[in-house]
Amino acid sequence: MNLPTNRRALLGGLLAAASVPALAACSGGITSLEGQGTASGGGGSSEGGLTIGTANFTENQVLGYLYAAVLKAAGVEVTVRPNLGTREILIPALKGGDIDLLPEYQGALLHYVAPKAKATEEGEMQNALAMALPAGLQVLPYGKAEDSDAFVVTRETARKYGLVSLADLRRQNGRLVIGAAPEVKKREVGAVGLKSVYGVEFKEFKSLDSSGPLVKGALKKGDVDVANLFTTDTDIQANDWVVLTDPKNLIPGQHVVPLIADRKADSTVRKALARLGNALTTAQLTELNRQVDKDKKDPEDVANAYAERRGLLK
Repeated sequence: MNLPTNRRALLGGLLAAASVPALAACSGGITSLEGQGTASGGGGSSEGGLTIGTANFTENQVLGYLYAAVLKAAGVEVTVRPNLGTREILIPALKGGDIDLLPEYQGALLHYVAPKAKATEEGEMQNALAMALPAGLQVLPYGKAEDSDAFVVTRETARKYGLVSLADLRRQNGRLVIGAAPEVKKREVGAVGLKSVYGVEFKEFKSLDSSGPLVKGALKKGDVDVANLFTTDTDIQANDWVVLTDPKNLIPGQHVVPLIADRKADSTVRKALARLGNALTTAQLTELNRQVDKDKKDPEDVANAYAERRGLLK
């Protein structure tokens, strides 16, 4: 989800603006308050309230509103700023104090802050994140829910080229077109890693969106042969698309994990978010995404209804 660095200058205006409508959008983990590595903490306070920022896809916005729901129920004053962009925008905003908290994904975040990190197991990644995060930021316990990147082809394309795994793409070097969000062209879990790990080279990279209507529409029409989607995207099953396997483990685990500024990470916030993390499963998160993307429900309404139904607002 990369954006040009000059977009950073626009962040102040984004945060000052009213919330914009949601756009289209990581199984198992442990969320006890003990036993998971975090960066330096202590001394934070949420008494003055906090601001949650979210990325520019449905799932992250739903997570942001889920965070808001449980925090409000715990007595914390919360503002949500949805659809601000990619982590290339969000993490500088978090460091700079424009936002205080954002929903993240373990593996993707680790690759962002430590591109050469080799950890793949959840606990190892949590500890690696604790060591690699910039001063002033920390990850809280990760949740059960997980959403990974996936490289997907249609059933027809899989049969035509004999595609089962990412390794099979190499046999078609220079022939296939990949569609993904622009930043995937420069990411390890993207075109860079597909080339370095699997030796895959594409005929063309088409910059589209993050598991959204543009990339899925292009896959349906045959404008792209391979699409980068998210594993919680219900359109994969609905369209009988094929998720290419990853025998060399290019794609790390992606448990949902709160990334927060030390200044706001007090016990009230920690307990509320850990409670949510213990409740929310991958299947449930997938269903919440479906309600927004397919049923066209408001992500805040969907999040609040889930939190109330699961008894998280008591």
